Amino acid sequence: MVTINSAENALKTVYLGAVTELLNTKVNPLLAKIEQTASDVWGKEIRKAAKYGINGGIGAGDEDGDLPSASSTTYVQFVSTLKNLYGQIEISDKAIRASADGRGSFTDLLNSELEDLLTASRFNLGRMLYGDGSGLLAQISDAKSKKVNSARNLAVGLVVDMYDDDGELVQSGLKITHVNYTTNEINLSTWPSDVSNGYLLYVQGSKDKEITGIGALFSSSPTLYGLNRSDYSFLNSVSESNNTIDEIVLQKIIDKLEMISGSNIDYIACSAKAKYAYQDYMASFKRNIDIMELNGGYKTLTFNGIPLVYDRFVPEGQMIFLDTSSLKLHQLCDWRYLETENGKILRQTQGKPTYSATLVKYCDLICDRPNGQGRIINIL
Repeated sequence: MVTINSAENALKTVYLGAVTELLNTKVNPLLAKIEQTASDVWGKEIRKAAKYGINGGIGAGDEDGDLPSASSTTYVQFVSTLKNLYGQIEISDKAIRASADGRGSFTDLLNSELEDLLTASRFNLGRMLYGDGSGLLAQISDAKSKKVNSARNLAVGLVVDMYDDDGELVQSGLKITHVNYTTNEINLSTWPSDVSNGYLLYVQGSKDKEITGIGALFSSSPTLYGLNRSDYSFLNSVSESNNTIDEIVLQKIIDKLEMISGSNIDYIACSAKAKYAYQDYMASFKRNIDIMELNGGYKTLTFNGIPLVYDRFVPEGQMIFLDTSSLKLHQLCDWRYLETENGKILRQTQGKPTYSATLVKYCDLICDRPNGQGRIINIL
């Protein structure tokens, strides 16, 4: 017979491992490629020693001359706080009782909830990977027509907070009820009467609390991982503008990144517009594009053996070139359930006949070679 206790046991012993595997490998092809590690985590912070430059203690000389002076590799310390990622599973009391006499029905119930969690995580974790940590989703570009500058980070059902252009909260808990990805028109459960152009939408309660995504490498922020970019040139990633792309354009930026930092580009992420531009170029010369299968079962285009992956969360008109060996997701632990003092994971939602279990992960993304990552922008 299915009870709350048996539901808890199933979530802990049967489903946790499967959910963890799915969240780490099936949510996003880039996330599946990034190493996840518990190293360099100190308390609530990540403190990582990052080296730049080369060892200078080499040289040539005379047979009986002086040996080269020692000059070790230079290190700096990156510091970032662990970010708190949450995912919730909710089961109604009615659903549990309805499946009480059927283990198969209960399994279907849990599978459905976990599939919903995976779908939501695929959207939110994928979005955070290419974000800058601010949680910014979009900017109101035409308040009268309810348009935003880009709807790629939005989805029906997402709950957002609205801030004015001075960073002050206008209204919280607004649910997105409509998104038109072609016209960038949206609607909210409540549209504040004083909305102006330039107002900003953030994930509910998440402003400046998300993981330090790829977007932070290319942001205009004067600091990165607690260091001033102006003091360390290796903190600045490469960004080039090009309206058209071809094999030479792509190879040039790959070679440039290798020359600057010794990076080995093994992953290219692109927006829809950039992907179509590459496909149009290859089609114009009647050339086939090779297909590759990545870890996690993802199939993608390739460029000279490098996966060229479309991702909706890459800013429009961009290609991002990554050396994924320099990216690490540092974590205090892998996904775990929040537990009470008694070890319970299912809690009754206050005032409602439902039970919820919360998955949590404390982590942040660190790139120890920012100047080894690059992008092409303004691709038409």
